[in-house]
Amino acid sequence: MEAPAAAHNRAAHNRAESGGAGDGPAGDASGAVSLDLVVTSPDAMRELGRRLAALLRAGDLVMLSGELGAGKTTLTRGLGEGLGVRGAVTSPTFVIARVHPSLVAGPPLVHVDAYRLSGGLDEMEDLDLDVSLPESVIVVEWGEGKVEELTEQRLQIRIHRAVGDTTDEVRHLTVTGLGARWAATDLSPLSEG
Repeated sequence: MEAPAAAHNRAAHNRAESGGAGDGPAGDASGAVSLDLVVTSPDAMRELGRRLAALLRAGDLVMLSGELGAGKTTLTRGLGEGLGVRGAVTSPTFVIARVHPSLVAGPPLVHVDAYRLSGGLDEMEDLDLDVSLPESVIVVEWGEGKVEELTEQRLQIRIHRAVGDTTDEVRHLTVTGLGARWAATDLSPLSEG
């Protein structure tokens, strides 16, 4: 299960410390909102993905980063379950991208693994992500420095895990919403569970 003890909306916390008032999330000077989470198992990571799906809509870009084995695909698998898409969500490392159509009249999930791509958005041009974005939810693993040009409105999730010879299942996540879309979105449902 997730341990919400470390979870908080950093922007709201910063606003409270600075004497600000108001309900709902608020951003820092750049408009970013952030939430820290602790996930203790792969099942909890999948459940987090299902909760994240409830916040997503067509046109959303989610960027996932973390070491190999951190849980990016596991999170995306839960997200696909929550979106009600067709097909098993697996790592698209060798095919670069997979499209999972919705089975429930929602947006399709476009799952991209940019690990093998060295360039930026130009190298990914053949994927037509800019064309797919308005009607899809796009999740890009290893996308930092490669897909930010698609939209300023994006959700970045960094997954940290212990490295080395360990069987530790604990993951520390930082969820950062950028742009007005995410400044207006309450991320606190992600810390429930």
